[in-house]
Amino acid sequence: MARLIIFANGLVPDLASVRHLFQPGDILYAADGGTHYALALGFMPSVVIGDLDSLTRADRQQLDAHTVEIQQFPRDKDETDLELALRIAIKAGHREILIVGALGGRLDQTLGNLALLSDAGLSACDIRLDDGVEEAFFIRSHCEIRGRAADIVSLIPWGGKVTGISTQGLRWPLHSETLFPERTRGISNEMSHEIASIILKSGLLFVIHHRQK
Repeated sequence: MARLIIFANGLVPDLASVRHLFQPGDILYAADGGTHYALALGFMPSVVIGDLDSLTRADRQQLDAHTVEIQQFPRDKDETDLELALRIAIKAGHREILIVGALGGRLDQTLGNLALLSDAGLSACDIRLDDGVEEAFFIRSHCEIRGRAADIVSLIPWGGKVTGISTQGLRWPLHSETLFPERTRGISNEMSHEIASIILKSGLLFVIHHRQK
């Protein structure tokens, strides 16, 4: 199945910086106000999901003109619009998902967006948050990061220690080592090559890749 991109209603530092993220054949969803980012980039989402309280009248007119599918939910609900969009995406069979605009702005929303991806039920999926400058995601076994030398990579244990971490392509490598959530050893490593890889034996590791300009 083609990769899915979900536009969320967080912050995007520079719209131009996210253009390089898109590939031909991507399927596009928007979570409520994330519709604005999709339209500003010249994309029309195939589905818009949420309570629509952040959708402007102009955005709604464009969606209606293109007969975009809208799945509207009550404003009084237990889930954020992004959680609803993610659930619908997983139910539809998507396993490779890029979420744009889920970082920055309100800290509670950002932490909530990150916590969504820690669900063990998503372990078979490759889901990453990206605002064009930083990408953030969880790994339980291994991953590959593509960037440039001097890009910053931080490894943060989530919910407990992470064991057996080994890396390649980073300036300060780890060799079957353990990182602890109450310590900051994994912060601010650097890519030494265009591709870096990380493997681990146990635990949940939060990875942040900050692209240098």
